[in-house]
Amino acid sequence: MTKTLKGIAASDGVAVASAYLLVEPDLSFSKTSISDVDAELARYKKAIKESTEEVKKIRDTAKKSLGKDEAQVFEAHLMILSDPEFTGAIEKEIKDQKINSEAALDETSQKFIKIFEGMTDNTYMQQRAADVRDVSKRIMAHLLGKQLPNPASIDHEVIVVAHDLTPSDTAQLSKKYVKGFVTDVGGRTAHSAIMARSLEIPAVVGTESITKSVKNGQTLIVDGLNGDAVVDPSDSQVTDYKQKGSDFLKQKAEWKKLKNEPSVTADGKKFTIAANIGTPNDMKGVHDNGAEAIGLYRTEFLYMDSSDFPTEDQQFEAYKKVIEGMNGKQVIIRTMDIGGDKHLDYWDLPKEMNPFLGVRAIRLSLKNQKIFRTQLRALLRASAYGNLGIMFPMIGTLKELREAKSILFDEKDKLVKKGVKVGKDLQIGMMIEVPAAAVLADQFAKEVDFFSIGTNDLIQYTMAADRGNDNVSYLYQPANPSILRLIKHTIDSAHKNGIWCGMCGEAAGDNTMFPILLSMGLDEYSMSATSVLRIRSLMRKFNTKDLKELANKACYVSETAEENKELVDNLMKKLNK
Repeated sequence: MTKTLKGIAASDGVAVASAYLLVEPDLSFSKTSISDVDAELARYKKAIKESTEEVKKIRDTAKKSLGKDEAQVFEAHLMILSDPEFTGAIEKEIKDQKINSEAALDETSQKFIKIFEGMTDNTYMQQRAADVRDVSKRIMAHLLGKQLPNPASIDHEVIVVAHDLTPSDTAQLSKKYVKGFVTDVGGRTAHSAIMARSLEIPAVVGTESITKSVKNGQTLIVDGLNGDAVVDPSDSQVTDYKQKGSDFLKQKAEWKKLKNEPSVTADGKKFTIAANIGTPNDMKGVHDNGAEAIGLYRTEFLYMDSSDFPTEDQQFEAYKKVIEGMNGKQVIIRTMDIGGDKHLDYWDLPKEMNPFLGVRAIRLSLKNQKIFRTQLRALLRASAYGNLGIMFPMIGTLKELREAKSILFDEKDKLVKKGVKVGKDLQIGMMIEVPAAAVLADQFAKEVDFFSIGTNDLIQYTMAADRGNDNVSYLYQPANPSILRLIKHTIDSAHKNGIWCGMCGEAAGDNTMFPILLSMGLDEYSMSATSVLRIRSLMRKFNTKDLKELANKACYVSETAEENKELVDNLMKKLNK
């Protein structure tokens, strides 16, 4: 039966494909005594065989779609599945204790995990705990007759359905096969939404119940223009939505004509529209959409896509590839923003009650200087190949900024003394995403070459509202006058001190926010590559003289975000007459 769910339009476009549920099955079991040991052993060995065949298939698919390095983790899983110490210990438990395979597997795997996690002096062995956990879960699923989802195994066109998608989930998805996302939770600034825009695929988030409303393999429509997800659509609906998708592609084709055109207003004022990227693989989207710079390179994906800390040379090659690929245009690379909801299996981060308010981003880098210095050396070496800006995230105090700069200059001096070439025009900047930094922007502006406003975090910290929590999503208001005042103060402080100010948060590509930001004189607008041409087209409609009073009205006259949306809507109606 056809069912339409309403969510949030998070990434433009329309897709029709079969649903792929990225949902963990219930793997609970009861411990039972068995009488037929041979039959139980046969059942256990069958699960091992099935698990091995499944992992081999996943490994081969991962090699083709993600590359050899990404597939390495599955080689480790195969080694565990064929390790007699592990599999034999489970067999022994079944024989000796006369218990069911599920209980024997659980008890044995917990022992192995505990041993590996206890090897605090051997990082490699500690990491094996995660492999044992993954393999055990797979065997358990086969014993219980359940299917585990695995994004790396997708080998046909699908729309991924999930409660939520983590950065590590999305890092495994292949654009070739994944045609869209639909999730239960989230908003336009959720990582799943940002990644969807980066992959240039439609997404609808915050449907509340998609995971309960659709089954694996059912036909699903994702309408990333209106925020609809249609389960088991009729033939006529499929036809209509395919036409809608086709019309959108025609609109994109019109925008495409602006690919090589400058970003200018109707009265000839020039600004920069840049793109946000996560990996060098995103460069195609940057060029296809005519971005004039890269305003944010999220280096954490380099760490998340690796089974261990990426080496200096690995990082250097990745940064160099992007810098060279921009042919002299500016590239802003952010130092790693790990923490919060971005975890690494191989880095045992502290368990915190409020990880978004804990040791993340620059705080983590300053506490782990060896890792930080490795990244900075790679960045400095890469700076010789183009126009690089190094940007520090999550700066809250002048002390943090000065310490980060001091470490950077120290590594730069060491490289220069060794005769290593470093870029002459290297710029150093910081993100304004902590309200304390926004309030003191006039002081910070004296210490850096540029600001980039990270609205995703700035909004959630200012409004004390988790952007991923649906219960407080009503508080996530980019156009709230309090947020706009912080942004305006940041831009004004930058200009008074002779530095430029950009924005790399999602608000830069928002139709309501953009005219207000333009009125404030924001210099650079960095966004998902797919939004670049839409915003360039929109910019051409505005005369900066007509926008002169918009910022002041939005900041100091309006009392609510809703009033500001109405303010912009009325402006657009006048323009479109």
